[in-house]
Amino acid sequence: MHDVTPGMEHLVRALWSLCRSQGVTPALLVVPNWHGEWPLARHAAFVAWLRQCAAEGAEVILHGDRHDEVGLPRGWRDHVRAVGRTNAEGEFLTLSYAQAGERIARGLALFSDLRLSPIGFIPPAWLAREATHDAVRDAGLRISEDARGVRLHPRGVLMAAPALRWSGRGTFRAWGSRALATMRWTTHRHSSLIRLALHPQDLMHPVTAESVARETARWIASGTVVRYAQLQP
Repeated sequence: MHDVTPGMEHLVRALWSLCRSQGVTPALLVVPNWHGEWPLARHAAFVAWLRQCAAEGAEVILHGDRHDEVGLPRGWRDHVRAVGRTNAEGEFLTLSYAQAGERIARGLALFSDLRLSPIGFIPPAWLAREATHDAVRDAGLRISEDARGVRLHPRGVLMAAPALRWSGRGTFRAWGSRALATMRWTTHRHSSLIRLALHPQDLMHPVTAESVARETARWIASGTVVRYAQLQP
């Protein structure tokens, strides 16, 4: 479950309830300070809820620092890499090793203060340079991800895992992502590992909300749900 922030608390909780109703405890990709306006440290009740979710089995993952790209100009190569994948939310898209490491370290220090224990780091929109994954490894975290799959550190072994995701940002995108989600059942159902990437924003459009509920139920019923901690190279 991506984009876990008090800035969308009612949608986050609704998505959590949907997953739990289907017998799944999702990993929580938590953003320390969503868009620079929702610092976790100022939302004690939400953090207490996150700790309760962790006590119920949810794995916690650091998901960027503020998630958006404000103040981070893209080059043309960055635009090419990001086309169609995010609306200026690829925070780690252009960052160097030092820049990525600084933000990861800041997030880990905050999580430690809040008594949250992350197992890994996933860059927003899965957009990052190789240096970010090196910084994740050097921070002592076990998991990172890119568009291709899950990386297991410290060796950096990549486990290929197609990601199913939706977009409720407008009616056209909602219907398009619904169609793609249906198609991916045919194209990916024999893959050994699949990622269901849910976002609280998926519930903002009725088309994506319905598709998420239907498709997650189908995928969950068809296979075995595994935790990040269970993955082995």
